Amino acid sequence: MLGAGALAGLAGAGVALRRLAPAPAAADAAARFWEASFDGLSDSPLSTAQFRGRPLLLNFWATWCPPCINELPLLDRFHEAHRGRGWQVLGLAIDQEASVRRFLERQPLGFPVALGGMAGSELGRALGNERGGLPFSVLFAADGSIIARKMGELTAQDLDGWLNRVGT
Repeated sequence: MLGAGALAGLAGAGVALRRLAPAPAAADAAARFWEASFDGLSDSPLSTAQFRGRPLLLNFWATWCPPCINELPLLDRFHEAHRGRGWQVLGLAIDQEASVRRFLERQPLGFPVALGGMAGSELGRALGNERGGLPFSVLFAADGSIIARKMGELTAQDLDGWLNRVGT
């Protein structure tokens, strides 16, 4: 009976990991990202091309998403600690502009935030977030290629591992 319970537990863990693992990114997903432009919060478009040439952590989030809100202070500290070494962070809010503005008034962030809208949701799917779950993060190398992706809340260990992968 214990053996059957252990097998069931392992099977359940495998299913959960598969559900949380991003799907493969579309072949043109990185190129689509680098050609994209989103509404910025400063009343001018934010072109993703401006981030090319240095490592970039792209984070899809929303104000109504508790794990997103939990990880934002970690991302802000990461940005502050590593921007001098060339790292960048971009938050892509899949949310209403008014909600994002209200949230950022209460909890300002040091990294740029853009409004994803429908194009942001479609980009997330192309990057492997088939179900549109949040938070979803993508790590781009300085050359613009995708290095890593994670569905769900980032941890300090995730970020340390990503730092090591990029080597900066």
